[in-house]
Amino acid sequence: MKPLYALGMIETVGYCAAVSAADAAVKAADVKIAAIEKVIGVQGALGVTLHLSGDVAAVASAVEAGKKEAERVGTVISSHVIPRTHSNVAERLLSAFTLASANQRDQEE
Repeated sequence: MKPLYALGMIETVGYCAAVSAADAAVKAADVKIAAIEKVIGVQGALGVTLHLSGDVAAVASAVEAGKKEAERVGTVISSHVIPRTHSNVAERLLSAFTLASANQRDQEE
């Protein structure tokens, strides 16, 4: 996995809020969805964390737009931007949650 310039995270309750946040984020700025993390949390609610990558200004803008949209649709637990993310974060923490490319999905089918 290549190093990220900045890492933005939006943590929501529910998948609908997460998808809405992702859509707004990638429309608002030149960022990529680096990973998505889904966990069953307190009282059985689905927690979804989106991981966005790009340059610092773009990620900050995308996180703000995504957070605003997720709040409109559902519940946001937290959001945060880490500028100049260390390569170990991407290699060790995000690798378990990276999205499969279209080619990988086609091969799995």
